[in-house]
This record gives sequence, structure tokens and C-alpha cells, in this order.
Amino acid sequence: MDTWSAAVMLFLIMDPLGNLPIFMSVLKVIEPKRRRIVLARELIFSLLIMGLFLFSGQSMLDFLNVRQETVSIAGGIILFLIALRMIFPQPGGAIGHTVGEEPFLVPLAIPLVAGPSILAALILLANQDPTRMTDWSIALFCAWLVSAAILMFSSLIHRILGERGLTAVERLMGMILVMISIQMFLDGIVAYWGHAA
Repeated sequence: MDTWSAAVMLFLIMDPLGNLPIFMSVLKVIEPKRRRIVLARELIFSLLIMGLFLFSGQSMLDFLNVRQETVSIAGGIILFLIALRMIFPQPGGAIGHTVGEEPFLVPLAIPLVAGPSILAALILLANQDPTRMTDWSIALFCAWLVSAAILMFSSLIHRILGERGLTAVERLMGMILVMISIQMFLDGIVAYWGHAA
């Protein structure tokens, strides 16, 4: 796999367009002037986490005696809880923050940008050809940069959709997220039983 194919693959796994309604939902409780700062901070955290997993993910999981399936199961549970809050809104938005409280690491950096799928893909890339870490780093940075650019324009999309449109998209994406989270959970369970058997 060449560098650009890896970048496209990582971009598709990051799925910034699919995550956009979730980001808008989480950030709508934040003061408008702070949204861009919070979003930039979370995107930088996600890049650092993905870089960490690219270079030391497998050894970290081995050291903690944690399998990749466990990461998938945990990510599925977290996304499922977020999806329920999107479908059945409560005061504080999709992640239950009080108005004005900023998200920190969860759920924007992890698991929405640096989710179990992308972390597993990075570990697989690194294990597939450890001599090409520079190529994999370039691929990761390019995929992240395009995703970050899309997510940074979430306020523009918010203005286009308006509150009612955002609510409709949020609930629709909540339903889709329920399916994705359950699939992620089931994939983790299947992989775990496959290793156990």
C-alpha cells in the first residue's frame, strides 16, 4: 500500500462528514467564541493520540495486556451511550455537559476522531511494514488535516442548517451511530471469541 492509499483509507475511517453532526451537537453548549479553540484543541489531542498509537500502540496494548478487541468493545459502548443521548436529548447535549462546560478528550478527540477503528488501522499499518513509519506518519497527518479542515467549518454548516435542521440531523445521526456502535461492539465480541476459541 502506498502513502496516498493509506491516507485515503485513514480519512475514510476517520469519517469527518459522519462525525460532523455529533461535533455540532457537542459544541452547541459551548460559547460561540470558544468553539473554534475547543475544536482545535481536541483535534490536536486526537492527532497526538493517533501518532502515539502509530508508533507504540501494539507495545502499549501488550504491556497493559489489553487486546484490540477490548478497545473496539469499549469504543462501541461509549458511542452507544452518546447515541442514546442524541436520540433522546437531555439538558447538556449529547454528552451530558452542563451549559458552557467544555468537552475534554472524550468524546471529540476519543472516540470520534481517534476511534478504535483508526487506532487499530494504525497499529496494523505499523505492524505490516515497520520500515515505512515515515510514510505512515505522512498518511496519518494528511488524513487528519483534511478531516480537521472539514470539522473546523462545522459552524458554517450549523448556520446553513439552523437549529431545527441540526436537531433533525442529530437524531438521524444518533440512529446511525447506534448501529455503528453496536457493530463495533459485536465485531469486538466476535474477534474476542475467535481468539479465545
